[in-house]
Amino acid sequence: MWALGEKQAQDAGDSENFTFLAKGVDFKGIVSFDGTIRIDGRVEGEVHTTGTLIVGEQATVKGIISAGTLMTSGKINGTVTATAKIQIQKHGVLIGDIRTPGISIEDGAHFHGMCDMGAHKWVEEQPASPKYPHDLTGHRSKMRASDL
Repeated sequence: MWALGEKQAQDAGDSENFTFLAKGVDFKGIVSFDGTIRIDGRVEGEVHTTGTLIVGEQATVKGIISAGTLMTSGKINGTVTATAKIQIQKHGVLIGDIRTPGISIEDGAHFHGMCDMGAHKWVEEQPASPKYPHDLTGHRSKMRASDL
């Protein structure tokens, strides 16, 4: 009976993976996660998650980041790809190129770099139309010629 209760508790916990790198943690290398990860320490290298990456106010991340959603109030220097959105919150600093379909930058946050939001095709302009569509000059000259 207790084993059944433990199994249900494990299944409920597995549905939302949450990883936490606390303040004071220094990590160099490649980290890959499923679910949500919060970084309050220092990471140098690569961070990959299909879920949400939260970079805390005291955190520093240098390198390559790929996430579903990035929410940062810390310092990031590198290349960022987010499949859903990037939120740079107050006190956040992001230096580097980013690729995402949506971005929000709060007042007090800083961003320096290039942003690609996926608009690769420029909307073509309509064919050139007359400068004055209701210009009757051509019509008037025809009338004058016929009146003679």
